[in-house]
Amino acid sequence: MTYRSFNFYGYSRESYKECSELIRSTNRKHITILTTWFILINLLYLSFSYLNLFGVNEEKIPFYGSYVIISTIFEIWLLFFPRSVIRHNYLAVFASILILLSYGIAASIAQPYMPATMFLVLLVLTSLSFIGNMYTMIFLTILNVTAFLVTSYSFKTFSIAYHDTYNVAVISTLAIALHYTFQRTRVAQFILYQKDLQVQRELEIKSSFDALTGLLNRGKLFSIAEQILHQKHENYLALCLLDLDGFKQINDNLGHQMGDKVIQTVGKTIIASLDLNEDDREKISSWDLKVPHSLAGRLGGDEFIIFIRGMKSRTEVTDLMQKILNSLNAVKFDGINGIHASFGVTEICPSDMDIDNAYKRADEALYESKRAGKNQIHFSTESIPGDA
Repeated sequence: MTYRSFNFYGYSRESYKECSELIRSTNRKHITILTTWFILINLLYLSFSYLNLFGVNEEKIPFYGSYVIISTIFEIWLLFFPRSVIRHNYLAVFASILILLSYGIAASIAQPYMPATMFLVLLVLTSLSFIGNMYTMIFLTILNVTAFLVTSYSFKTFSIAYHDTYNVAVISTLAIALHYTFQRTRVAQFILYQKDLQVQRELEIKSSFDALTGLLNRGKLFSIAEQILHQKHENYLALCLLDLDGFKQINDNLGHQMGDKVIQTVGKTIIASLDLNEDDREKISSWDLKVPHSLAGRLGGDEFIIFIRGMKSRTEVTDLMQKILNSLNAVKFDGINGIHASFGVTEICPSDMDIDNAYKRADEALYESKRAGKNQIHFSTESIPGDA
């Protein structure tokens, strides 16, 4: 049973942590908006002070000017160092709350004969803006309210300070309740968004990978290969087709279940030989195609395809294919005494932009392997574009 916590707005710690990236990003956005607004307000008051308008005199210039400078420095951090802000999210939230509520306290002190209003407004505003956790936000609210009341009783008459106490008790209770309600709704939206992303990832995996072997399916491998070929590709590339020899006899004599097991074994052998990371399945949408990792897929039936990257010569490719062939030949289980396969390989040059042409050459090389006696490796002898 998943434990729901008041501290995480009525959700489990695990669900909350899954949304942490969205929470940090949202906090940064809200901090930036509030800080921009705060700078503009203080610039407006600064101009009023300078012009002696609306009862704001020149004595207030240092007060508003100092907050403009502090907020501008803070804004520079928010705008130009976003990764740092997201990494130190709690620090950014605390700094924003400190700037805003200290401003509210200072504004209250500046008007000792009036009950405070700015602090109360900012208290509610910050409670609606930031997502942290309930215990932290309650602690910060109590801390700021305490600082506010201490200054109120220190600089105001008892009757006005008493009035401030009543107001802040009501508003802080409201702020905490609103914080829980609003942030619970936000977290619910984040969780729903995360679930949608997970469904999309699962659908992408199902539509990209062969269910039996875990290799890429034909459509996805060809799509990725086309993207790679349309990039600048000066490194050595090769395409290999692999077709099992005598697979029909395995299905006929040992059954389709055994045939599936053979197909799975071939898939595992290719994955192991190419040192493919199966965890990358989960990150297929963000693969960096500039990293020279080889790709492998199942074309269907007993035919496989390998798009070779990261090697330097035909000799290295031959050694890799021989390694796969030797591993398959050494397989023994349940009446299977070695898996035999024919390989057709073609090299790809920088001017070779069409995967279909490379596939055609590899297929012709595969036919030559079959014709020459099977269970061997054969390279295409057909000329490659640009080799003339």
